[in-house]
Amino acid sequence: MIDWHAHIVSDPAIAHGKVCIRGTRLPVSVVLDSLAAGLSAEEIIRSYPSLSLKDVRTSVAYAAELARA
Repeated sequence: MIDWHAHIVSDPAIAHGKVCIRGTRLPVSVVLDSLAAGLSAEEIIRSYPSLSLKDVRTSVAYAAELARA
């Protein structure tokens, strides 16, 4: 299991406090919405070159933990 805590952040000064991938202004919801729409991790990374495969997987791990709560 990926520990998302080091990779997912919420800062009121960035993206109005939305949960984002650390080091970016990209909300996790954008990654998850893209996956839900059928895009592959590789397609998402091509659209957002600052992301890595680990960032996409971390976003899924974050969502999975929220679903378990």
